[in-house]
Amino acid sequence: MNQKDLQQAWKDDLALSRHEMISPLLDSTLDSQKKQQLRSLQAQKYDISIRTLQRYEAAYKKSGFAGLKPKSKEKSPSPELPLNFKELVDEAIILKREVPTRSINQIIMILEMEGHASVGVLKRSTLQRHLYEAGFGKKQMKKYAEAKTGSSGRFVKPHRMMMVQADIKFGPKLPIGKNGKLVQTYLSAAIDDCSRFVVSSGFYDHQEATIVEDTIHKAILKFGKMDSLLVDNGKQYVSKQMVMTCSKLGIRLRRCRPYVAKTKGKIEVFNRFVSAFLAEVKAAKVKTLEELNRLWLIWLDAYYHDKPHDALGEHVTPKMAFNRDSRNLTFLDVNLVAEAFLHHEVRMVDKSGCISFKNRKYEVGLSLIGAKVQISFDPMHYETITISYKGINSFEAKPLVIGSSCMSSPKLPAHFLPIEPEQSRLLNALEKKYEKKKVQTANAISFGAYKKEVGPDV
Repeated sequence: MNQKDLQQAWKDDLALSRHEMISPLLDSTLDSQKKQQLRSLQAQKYDISIRTLQRYEAAYKKSGFAGLKPKSKEKSPSPELPLNFKELVDEAIILKREVPTRSINQIIMILEMEGHASVGVLKRSTLQRHLYEAGFGKKQMKKYAEAKTGSSGRFVKPHRMMMVQADIKFGPKLPIGKNGKLVQTYLSAAIDDCSRFVVSSGFYDHQEATIVEDTIHKAILKFGKMDSLLVDNGKQYVSKQMVMTCSKLGIRLRRCRPYVAKTKGKIEVFNRFVSAFLAEVKAAKVKTLEELNRLWLIWLDAYYHDKPHDALGEHVTPKMAFNRDSRNLTFLDVNLVAEAFLHHEVRMVDKSGCISFKNRKYEVGLSLIGAKVQISFDPMHYETITISYKGINSFEAKPLVIGSSCMSSPKLPAHFLPIEPEQSRLLNALEKKYEKKKVQTANAISFGAYKKEVGPDV
């Protein structure tokens, strides 16, 4: 990873860290007094000022997730840095290794008290950036799971889409593998906390993080943005992509305390209904994933959503509770949602003007030979990917189709074609060098002859 990629990764991680600081403060149900108390607790917890938190909040409200990223600066040596700055960074690394939980402010304070640096010379952001580039950033050093505090009792949100709970459950094994091999399926579901209405769900043949993203993506497109998303600590939910997506869309990603299952009690109860469905699937001898999902949607709409739920009131079904809620749904621009769920990677363009992605070749053009391009793609659909490169407009690329016969070779771009020289610039340069050297040699000989003529007495 080059310096530019490291810098971008540092900005993304810093923005995620700042979003984590202000995430509890984005709850619209908090009154001003409660928010002020919570802001004080967050400032104390992260060892920053209340003013800094307010600045992060204002930046997020104005520009979203991008507002939390530090602004780019022109790379030039700062005259304010001391001459021994490299030695100061080395000392800071030693201090960080001694006690990994030491904050940047504490490290600066130690360096000043020990006389390594004058008071006020070292800036927090500058030292933090250099520690990250050296591999000793907060995210790189902090390897423990912070214990969550708070009540684990029962709760319910007053309106729909204020909170959505998500989970993954094992499904049946189906003969959809190679030569009829049994493959484990998984159900990814998202349920509204207030009404117990399932806003999105489906069976998949794997349990990668992309099935969670697909589930939440469909829920947002169909029912709008949720205020918060409650998940467990599975790897599918703590992925950087999931955190980034929620941050961009203004969704607060909340995680359950480890080993406290009742925090997600609503979807755990829902999983009991899923077990009843799986028993029926076994009796129906389902063979394909498509048939499994078709029957699931029927069971969900005709049985679960229309069945009265004890927690909702007498004769009240999840569908009734969701539809009659007075809170308006918040729909976002489709393109904004699609962009938030896109994955981004970097690929090198080979000598044929193609890139390799997911064991397939995509043609991007001969003008980009040897360049590193960024590709953007929907992890559930690889047929079309978007290519981005500085100086040109983004464009779509599709998998390369190899025909039955060779195609005529495409013409090279004009800047790759050779040009007819009027003369040899190398030979001209060598000739000038030769003539200059010849003159210098002649002058040296003349001076030697002059010394012989005047004699030793001069």
